[in-house]
Amino acid sequence: MPQISVNDLKNGITLELDNTLFQVIEFQHVKPGKGGAFVRSKIRNVRTGAVIDKTFNAGIKVEQAIVDRQDMQYLYNDGTDYIFMNTSTYDQVAVPPVALGTVVDYLSEQMMAQIAFYNGEIIGVEIAASVELEIGMTEPGLQGDRSSGGTKPATLVTGKEIKVPLFIEIGDKVRVDTRTGEYMTRV
Repeated sequence: MPQISVNDLKNGITLELDNTLFQVIEFQHVKPGKGGAFVRSKIRNVRTGAVIDKTFNAGIKVEQAIVDRQDMQYLYNDGTDYIFMNTSTYDQVAVPPVALGTVVDYLSEQMMAQIAFYNGEIIGVEIAASVELEIGMTEPGLQGDRSSGGTKPATLVTGKEIKVPLFIEIGDKVRVDTRTGEYMTRV
């Protein structure tokens, strides 16, 4: 397995530390006036999702995990797993819900996703930073409630509940930020 210096860390790199996979969320090089430099980082356990703070001495080497990422199309949920298809080879892959994490809140049929494999095991699924989804349920807006500023709860067709402006109605398509779960705009 290749080794990289902690001085070369980047967001999104996957590391193998103590036989566990971690993805770098953020890092900061620190050079105090007294003593040696070090790298302060936040890393996420790929399997459990737990985020921990880890400090490395500058210049040490860590194992970089080689992760294979493939673009796949979401087909359907078979009751236990989510079925994705490689659009070039037509191979289908069953992805367990634990590997999806919060992606499941925004997943709709025919959507493209990037699936990360490590030694043949699915370790994560990523989708676009924003998706367009239909509003499945919300209270009707009252006449005169068309000004900006007010919000109301709405449920997307995927089951995720978000806050939307008062003028949004059932059946409207909205763009949602998948990182924060916030309404962006009506489509």
